[in-house]
Amino acid sequence: MREKFLEYIEHEKRYSPHTVASYRKDLKDFELFYLKSEGSENFFKADKKIIRNFIADLSEQNFSKRSINRKISSLRSFFLFLLKLGEISMSPIENISSLKFYPEKQSPISADEMEDLQQYYDSDADSLMERALIEVLYQTGMRKAELCGLKFEDISFQDAQIKVHGKGNKERFIPISEELVELLAKYSDIRNPLEDHKSYFFVSKKGRKIGEKFVYTTVNKYLSLVTTKDKKSPHMLRHSFATHVLNNGAEISKVKKILGHSSLASTQVYTNANIEQLKKVFNLAHPRAAKKEEL
Repeated sequence: MREKFLEYIEHEKRYSPHTVASYRKDLKDFELFYLKSEGSENFFKADKKIIRNFIADLSEQNFSKRSINRKISSLRSFFLFLLKLGEISMSPIENISSLKFYPEKQSPISADEMEDLQQYYDSDADSLMERALIEVLYQTGMRKAELCGLKFEDISFQDAQIKVHGKGNKERFIPISEELVELLAKYSDIRNPLEDHKSYFFVSKKGRKIGEKFVYTTVNKYLSLVTTKDKKSPHMLRHSFATHVLNNGAEISKVKKILGHSSLASTQVYTNANIEQLKKVFNLAHPRAAKKEEL
């Protein structure tokens, strides 16, 4: 049943390979726990007590609440799938809630820090590719998986835009600056992909499509040169992009579209980091605040 479910989310729901792999691992972890505690591999027969014991076991192993919630979500989707197929009459996880936690406040990389980064790029081919990679992430806010899957044909140098294939195979178009167009054109001239990988825009020095681990390592290496912040990841560049463009007056609905968010609530997270600037805007623009200043 596990494989049927994984095929369903991959082909019917069109989840990304990364997401499918995460679901596979979560279900495998639960299957191993069920085998250990019940002596059976038929983990789809689990009851609510087993689910709660699994969550408790994860906590004892010091899994983060975020990781535990992801596993709960994976199990919830799996049992809902079985319910729809008529394999079970009630989901054992139906009334089990996700763990409550308060997400760590993430401080974006500052615009000055991103500017300072320019001095660390060399003029060789490897540095040119790494610079282009980082600038695409920072200037478009795309996800690292989207960057790895970026095709040469997805970049329109003439129209100054990039077509991004996002979650659920949804496409979106992101405008890019003339400066980034020039940078990508320079990299395009020196890239040397293998025949089987030539459709991908970013390729390694060996000519192969780059992977997510390479993207993370590259971003972390460069950001470590300009910031002491704990988070130095591709996602932090996405976070910084959203924060900076919103700070500069971009409409949140437009930013939502660029980021590929399905819900406005996901984009609104980036507005919370700018409460001090909002206070200044209020004090300058609101009539009651203006009156108070006159008194």
